[in-house]
Amino acid sequence: MRRALRLALRGQGRVEPNPMVGCVIVRDGRVVGEGYHARFGGPHAEVVALRNGSASPRGATAFVTLEPCCYTGKTPPCVEALLAAGVRRVVAAMPDPNPRVHGRGLAALRRAGVEVRVGVLRADAERLNAPFVKLMRLGRPWVIAKWAQSLDGRLATATGDSRWITSPPARRHAHQTRGRVDAIVVGIGTVLADDPLLTCRDARPRRVATRVVLDSRLRTPLGARLVATSRSAPTLVFCSPAAAARRRLRLEAAGCAVCPVRSGKGGLALGEVLDELGRRKMSNVLIEGGPRVLSSCFQRGLVDEAHVYVAPLLIGDRTAPGPASGLLTRRVADALRFDEPRVRRLGPDWLFVQRIADLRAGSREGG
Repeated sequence: MRRALRLALRGQGRVEPNPMVGCVIVRDGRVVGEGYHARFGGPHAEVVALRNGSASPRGATAFVTLEPCCYTGKTPPCVEALLAAGVRRVVAAMPDPNPRVHGRGLAALRRAGVEVRVGVLRADAERLNAPFVKLMRLGRPWVIAKWAQSLDGRLATATGDSRWITSPPARRHAHQTRGRVDAIVVGIGTVLADDPLLTCRDARPRRVATRVVLDSRLRTPLGARLVATSRSAPTLVFCSPAAAARRRLRLEAAGCAVCPVRSGKGGLALGEVLDELGRRKMSNVLIEGGPRVLSSCFQRGLVDEAHVYVAPLLIGDRTAPGPASGLLTRRVADALRFDEPRVRRLGPDWLFVQRIADLRAGSREGG
């Protein structure tokens, strides 16, 4: 049982960092079908596994990483597909945290005479489904903080030059991550300094991310590349309610969406920004802002995961920016410590991926 469910979890993990659901169908001790939910709006894992079947699933056991759905959304209910296929047993790693499903899918299967077991490898499934779980429980997306730095922790030189700290393999990997998230967030400082495009240059992106700009006073230039391309790739600008109305109208006329949120001395209320992205059903956002945005997110406890690309070079100069220069850590014991990060070699560079969030102890802090 655990072996089959681990196979489903492994199949689901192919789409990190935007994992959905995996399914393996077993009959008479042999795998007769497997699949995973590869994209939002596409067929669910159970349906893919049934379609990919090498033999009849009648009388088989379906091992799924998430409770089968029981309502018609962008796709028909998976419960009905399993029943129509004659599956006699369902083993689900975890209940669906979506209130439209939670427990109802399993109950429908039981009423139809299907044997149901839930909770096997639940911790593994909850970890893999963390973005979806967070969105359902807290109404906020999973936040990935990403940056590239030198060995001495610099994001750029003192003059602001940062092209390129990392190698082409590392940059290709970063673009693959862009193609799997719902939004890419930067501050107005990055827009003014770099005029970024923030699109995915991967050949086959799974999603077209919304470009998000944190811009209290709406200083984003109408000639910025983010604005010029806003009709082909969405651009959402967050501002203070006090921002000039004429600037908002101009950006909206150019194709951008503009959303006012509360602001204070520390800038925009980042918690409200995440709440709005959650209302827009975004499950993963990538923070690519400069040191001010990164520091603000870490200070407010908003970061769930960090992706740090480290290049084997020294920039020097203590005035050169670092990723967390705004954090005030007075003792080494209080520093944010990466505990057993996943490490990967990308050309001459290294990628460190650290899961920071613990959803079981999560809270809605960071207003």
